[in-house]
Amino acid sequence: MWEIVRAGGPLMWPIIFCSIVAAAIVLERLWTLQDKRVLPADLPQKVWHLIEAGQVSDKVVAALEQHSPLGRLLAVGLANRHRSHEMLMERLEDAGRHVVHELERFLNTLGTISGVSPLLGLLGTVTGIIRAFDAIRAGGMGNPEALSGGIAEALVCTAAGLCVAIPSLIAYRYLRGKVERLVVEMEKHALRMADALEAAAQAGQGGPARVESELRGGERPTRDGWAGGTARDEVGTARSGTALPGATQRAANLTRT
Repeated sequence: MWEIVRAGGPLMWPIIFCSIVAAAIVLERLWTLQDKRVLPADLPQKVWHLIEAGQVSDKVVAALEQHSPLGRLLAVGLANRHRSHEMLMERLEDAGRHVVHELERFLNTLGTISGVSPLLGLLGTVTGIIRAFDAIRAGGMGNPEALSGGIAEALVCTAAGLCVAIPSLIAYRYLRGKVERLVVEMEKHALRMADALEAAAQAGQGGPARVESELRGGERPTRDGWAGGTARDEVGTARSGTALPGATQRAANLTRT
């Protein structure tokens, strides 16, 4: 292995450095972007139950912020649950951009490595060919060892750059697609939470709404009670044959006339 590194020339060292950085980024992102770490399966259901039960508090919001990327997004929605729907969606969009930025951390570096590594290999190829021509100029074509050194540098450097670039590009594309999928899932949960908060707010106003609907039906609250209920009692009593004081007085007035 050491002989190969030496044959590749000085540009092998930046290629080796790029390979180490790329491997570290890929392993770190594979660990961080696990579904169970970004989108815990039971977290949305717990949040819906808390919203329906009206048990959302500052402690719950603080715990969600420390839980996961999805938890941070849902915590922003719960913290702004008393705002208007437009303001809530704006806050969720802002928080979503921050979460996506965290999910995409180091991916630009990985993409840069996948593009720079073959260029470093190409540069090593150029320097190797230059070295080979320098050997030809100094000793002519009768010294194959001098020629082999430059040709080996050109070939080894090119191969090393491609060996780093190809896996880096594959990993970059895979991780980028994984982040996009996670973002779509988080958007779905955020929209569902916004709908749940709006439904909970409307449910909190359900009592007055029912009263208004009943008022439109004919019952009006008075100081002594429900006027509609009293009217129904009068009608029921009249039907049962028992005269009310108001009805008796009206009958007497009619008799006098």
